[in-house]
Amino acid sequence: MNKALLPAGFITVLLISLIFMCSGCIKQNSGLPNIIIIFIDDQGYADLGCYGATEIKTPNIDRLADEGARFTSFYVSEAVCSASRSSLMTGCYAQRVGIRGALSPFAMTGLSRDETTIASMLKQKGYSNCMVGKWHLGNQPEFLPIHYGFDEYLGIPYSNDMWPVGYDGRRLEEGYKSIYPELPLIENDSAIATFRDLNAQDSITGIYTRKAVEFIQQHSDRPFFLYLAHSMVHVPLAVDIRFRGSSEQGMYGDVMHEIDWSVGEILKTLEDLGLDENTLIIYTSDNGPWLNFGKHAGSAYPLREGKGTAWEGGVRVPCIMRFPNMITGGKEVMQMASTLDILPTIASITGAPLPEKEIDGINIFPLLAENTSVHLRNEFLYFYEGGLCAVRRGKWKLVVPHSYRSYEGVEPGKNGMPGPYSRGKSGTELYNLEEDVSELQDVSSQYPEIVKALSALADSARQALGDRITGIRGADNRSPGRIRMNDERIDHSARGMKYTLEYMPSQRYPGGTGNALTDGYLGSLEFTDESWMGFHGDDVDLYLDLGKETAISSIEISCLQNQASWIFLPEEITILSSADARHFNPRHHIQIKAKEKNLKVVKRKFSFEKEFEARYLKIVITNIGKCPEWHPGKGENAWVFVDEIVVK
Repeated sequence: MNKALLPAGFITVLLISLIFMCSGCIKQNSGLPNIIIIFIDDQGYADLGCYGATEIKTPNIDRLADEGARFTSFYVSEAVCSASRSSLMTGCYAQRVGIRGALSPFAMTGLSRDETTIASMLKQKGYSNCMVGKWHLGNQPEFLPIHYGFDEYLGIPYSNDMWPVGYDGRRLEEGYKSIYPELPLIENDSAIATFRDLNAQDSITGIYTRKAVEFIQQHSDRPFFLYLAHSMVHVPLAVDIRFRGSSEQGMYGDVMHEIDWSVGEILKTLEDLGLDENTLIIYTSDNGPWLNFGKHAGSAYPLREGKGTAWEGGVRVPCIMRFPNMITGGKEVMQMASTLDILPTIASITGAPLPEKEIDGINIFPLLAENTSVHLRNEFLYFYEGGLCAVRRGKWKLVVPHSYRSYEGVEPGKNGMPGPYSRGKSGTELYNLEEDVSELQDVSSQYPEIVKALSALADSARQALGDRITGIRGADNRSPGRIRMNDERIDHSARGMKYTLEYMPSQRYPGGTGNALTDGYLGSLEFTDESWMGFHGDDVDLYLDLGKETAISSIEISCLQNQASWIFLPEEITILSSADARHFNPRHHIQIKAKEKNLKVVKRKFSFEKEFEARYLKIVITNIGKCPEWHPGKGENAWVFVDEIVVK
């Protein structure tokens, strides 16, 4: 056909038609489903209508359950923010990839860039990927979502209480939270705004929802992955004025109503664009409720405890999966499953290649697509901040000895403020979760053979992934372990010299070497820097052998102050010297009255007007003991972090 003979307008119409035809062919021929993960922060097991809530109305989320599958035994890998999110993204226990606890705004590290995430996996299948909301896997620019397979990002980098605003909404000019930076709203890798007060956050759920809807609309012609991680319902709570007073459960219920509205907006958008049938929606939470916030927290009923514990109320969360093309509505899945399983399940339904590195998740799609009673996941490990707390096999859960913060026996806070924690200590305990989901009846004495078998499973898990409680590193743990931030070494008279400690540091912060206090490396502001030794409630009582009589003119000791992480300066420091390790002479004593609460490395240098000779030094660095009354950890053991003992 001779194009010159065709009218210009006809050519334009033809080209436009071909474009639409081709885009339609791409959408139709790809056959790939859209993926949406909606991840809530600190929502309890019983905070949805379909899970028994009566004072909170969640019709849109309940609709997901009516038209999809509702899990009753679904787990996160750890009951704390960053660790839980690392497992969702990688399909690995957080212990395997080295993310523990909740990364602070001062963290200099993040999820390893070598790990495969759901987004980077789907990128290989041509997906467009967007993350909206709370990331919390590293806040330095190189650790933001756009470096892990996401094309777009809009959200906050860490938890909603990590900024200088109190739980009651007041700006804070003093106290541990005053050291936090302003809370940024980040787009891709740049801050585009900051939240100055809690009122400004009333719009945050709406901001996230509008961005999510916009992304769906702009990518309706190709497969997409949307990860919507709401900042709510993490305290301090904020909600749009349209939802204030809408719930019988107060502010927490109001916020859940807005979350439900957000889900409804996404469902409506999918329907309007004809994407509803071919979209898998997964709705779940990062851990259980933060119970000491009372009416500003959710419920885990009938489960035991909540966030920050390895009891069922901390790690068992609601989960709903809806995929009209593949899942029959109204399904109840009682078999065990986990956020660990989401990555391999998505890989299965999209044909995306699994990560080359070992993962801990399994494909659970047969539970969704078939009417089967098979138990695909028969085992689960319960970690908390790197410590193995329990293991589950089938219906049996073995709790191993560990200490934990508890919500039992104390009154929760009021008006958005936290109440105190109590302290719990478990022994070796066995629970039948099919008969006793509340973990009230320890039956270990009745089933010694079960205890023995599950104890062997626990030992195997420790050897594979490591365990901070027992100090085992783990052969399959591929995290880099402790990271030294500063590789520059300094020289001094005590460098490389041997010392003994009356009390050993915590297994969580043992220092990177056997002689971390005299290896010549100085610690940074990052408390996970391997140059630091951390002592939990204990003093630092050190005997240092300089190897020979040494002329000493000064001694410098570095301590870390990070009250947001419960790390305080010591109460006092005492230095004594000896020539024979039997008779010690006092050289210096100082009481430390810290007025500042800033994050800082404090170096105490003791200069002696008259140089003295000594071979042995005894240095006592006294822990303040307990967190003070004004601190949220009041009554809990305080940390003291100590670095290089510099002798000149």
